[in-house]
Amino acid sequence: MSLGTAPLGLTEPIFYPEYWNPPTLFALGENYGFDIESLLFSFAVGGLASSLYELGSQKKLRIMPGKHKLERRHRFHSLALSSPIFIFILLEIVTSLNSIYTASLALLVGAVSTVICRMDLLNSAIKGAAIFSIFYFIFFSAMNWTHPNYVDLYWNNAAISGLRIFGVPLEELLFASTLGALWSNFYEHRYWQEKT
Repeated sequence: MSLGTAPLGLTEPIFYPEYWNPPTLFALGENYGFDIESLLFSFAVGGLASSLYELGSQKKLRIMPGKHKLERRHRFHSLALSSPIFIFILLEIVTSLNSIYTASLALLVGAVSTVICRMDLLNSAIKGAAIFSIFYFIFFSAMNWTHPNYVDLYWNNAAISGLRIFGVPLEELLFASTLGALWSNFYEHRYWQEKT
């Protein structure tokens, strides 16, 4: 799952500097919009969002019986899986929203599409959103503690809401919750797995 999200780091030019503008290794972000950190970040959040919600679970995955794949709700299986990409591109083209909002909306649409196809994944989506948001909040809070002015220095606060929850930008938690909701279930949805 980490390998699946790592390429999303290549979208950094959409976010840099519209959403934020942190210093990057070898000044790659500043000069080219692409940076190594975004690839590493995307790799890390993909793996964590897809696995943290499983902590403490005793359930095992098994392939769904073939008859379930033929149910009417699954006829748009591929569209549901790819909906976040289409929605993100569409919102980027037709709106002037900051990319953090279009990304979060696209992730939310993907999570909702998953649950429409697979109601059995609703609890996992809610649990994934909550656990990854808490993890992300703790991680971000630790960064704020070690670098107190980081958000003020490197986030484009004029382009976002400016709302913070104990120093963490609301947009970061919006991203974390929608990513957690979608990515915690993506593997099961994509590969027709169910928990037993």
